[in-house]
Amino acid sequence: MKKINIRSFAVVIAIAMVLVLPSAAAAQNPSETLYKTKCAACHGPDGSGSAVGKKLGAHDFRSAEVQAQSDAALNAIIAQGKNKMPAYAKTLKADEITALLAYIRSFTPGK
Repeated sequence: MKKINIRSFAVVIAIAMVLVLPSAAAAQNPSETLYKTKCAACHGPDGSGSAVGKKLGAHDFRSAEVQAQSDAALNAIIAQGKNKMPAYAKTLKADEITALLAYIRSFTPGK
């Protein structure tokens, strides 16, 4: 039976963790996941609006117009819906709506 070199084993484990942890951390961003499942189909993955969303009148989250709105106004739009956008108050918890709002705020105007 071959002895395991502890130092070599530790190096292999450390390398594996370095490779796995960044992708695991990225996958654990619940607000991004929520955005992708609830918003990205119309507002696009980068907030600029998808082709379908633009036809429906979805706003570009990167625009100064959207970013200038108050948190209360955007929270109300997410919760109650607007025009063709569905209301999410019955399907999302208040903290999920707050997380979506924070994610939307991460889109910067002009980018």
